[in-house]
Amino acid sequence: MDSLLSSSMAKRPCSSPKPTSSDSSSDHFNMDAILKSFLALSDSPSINASFDRLIECTSSDSDQNQLIQRALHLGSLLLEAGNRSARKCSSSHNAVIWPLSPDLTIKVFSMLDTQSVCYAAATCSFFQKCAMDPLCFANIDLATIVPKVNNAVVSTMIHRAGGALRSIKLGVLPPIPAPPFFSSQPLVYSIRNSNDASGFSWNDKRSRQGKESSILTRSCLSSLSVNGGAPGAHLRRLHLFNIERMDNTALWASLSACPSLLDLEIVGLHVELRHTLESISKNCPLLERLVFESSKTGRDDGLKFPTCNEFVLNCPNITTLALKGFKLHDYKARMLVKGLQKLKHIDLSTSYSFTGSFLKNLSANGGGDNLEVMILRDCMHLKEIEVERFMAAVLAGEFRHLKHLDISNREGLACEGDWYNRCYSASFIPIKEVLEQRPDFCLVAEFPVGSYIEVEEMTTGSDVSLPSPSASQSDTSGSDGSVFMSTLDHGNGSGSGNEDSVETSFVSYEEENSD
Repeated sequence: MDSLLSSSMAKRPCSSPKPTSSDSSSDHFNMDAILKSFLALSDSPSINASFDRLIECTSSDSDQNQLIQRALHLGSLLLEAGNRSARKCSSSHNAVIWPLSPDLTIKVFSMLDTQSVCYAAATCSFFQKCAMDPLCFANIDLATIVPKVNNAVVSTMIHRAGGALRSIKLGVLPPIPAPPFFSSQPLVYSIRNSNDASGFSWNDKRSRQGKESSILTRSCLSSLSVNGGAPGAHLRRLHLFNIERMDNTALWASLSACPSLLDLEIVGLHVELRHTLESISKNCPLLERLVFESSKTGRDDGLKFPTCNEFVLNCPNITTLALKGFKLHDYKARMLVKGLQKLKHIDLSTSYSFTGSFLKNLSANGGGDNLEVMILRDCMHLKEIEVERFMAAVLAGEFRHLKHLDISNREGLACEGDWYNRCYSASFIPIKEVLEQRPDFCLVAEFPVGSYIEVEEMTTGSDVSLPSPSASQSDTSGSDGSVFMSTLDHGNGSGSGNEDSVETSFVSYEEENSD
């Protein structure tokens, strides 16, 4: 044992002839033999005793220290070699006993979220090889409650996916993440004001957003345009949350690389509605779902008539449209709703300016025929009379596919003729008649006071139940969507800031209005 360690510590000459191939083979054989003999030793106190004798036989302190450091180094090398060989054997074992072929393993990995794929890749080399397949990164989900990724991570994931990339979810999620829009889960709205149900004020959210989004910059999606735009060419879904530094120009560049986009969701980005709709009109003609929530509620008033018209003409496949928190006048809302013939779900929650007059004669010439869900929640200028006229149109047999209507308003509905007089009751709605004609109709009308007691009294004996006051942020009907409505002729109310003008048809309306 002593001779074995002594031989490994023997000093070599400073210079020696260049070894030949036979000398190299001999050295390898000798090293293998020494290591084999060493590993054949039993794990007993004799190893400790032998090493102690070597230390005692060394007179110089420096030589003793050198011998100790050499022993530690050799021990660490053996430990590293043993761990590496163990991992290799385990990987080979996993590849043999794993019941799925590589192709099926890749298929399974492609169904996992991005973080789970990375965890799986770290377990063994077999999984790592499977996880490197582009299909495993076809659906990139890097949205988190707290920031964990930067531009480099996003670029790496997009590069791995290559042409197989189909969806990207990126950014900092709201404190209470909403379920997928129009899903079967209860709807959760992130209405941005001081009484938000999430418990955070809008100012808190803005400060939180600034801190948590700083890791991702305006160029975080620049990799979509590399290799001639191959990564973004087949992208179908793009969801962006609270990426503070992304501006109009950066968003335009990202959308220009995604001509096949079907689903776009934008929440909390500092981009304008007009520029975004222009970019979508020019670059995403196949879009079917657009959810856009303003980062500055009620202050974005840049949308113009030509932009609305271009959007309606160039994106005819829109079935789901949510524009929340924007200053949207009646004639603009009317153009969007009536012009998008395939529209089924509309959500204009927390929008400003429109009174509801855009619903006037909406069903004429087939407008709104496909609407199933309409949400006008917390729209400050929405008038009671417009809702009443719309419900009269529903009772008259219009909007036959409409199943869900939400007119809840924490500020109450505006009354006709007196802007400061607010309505906090749903008693003006003929609930009983509506449910008799449309038993599958779901009406959500949540107000600060009064409305639910009156509505429940009116619907006594009905099989259809309305939401309870405690469910102020959710739709308990199980309906998956947001709806649209229609009303009869009426004049514009004062004090709303509305620019709507009287129209008899969509075509003539386009000719008469402009910004």
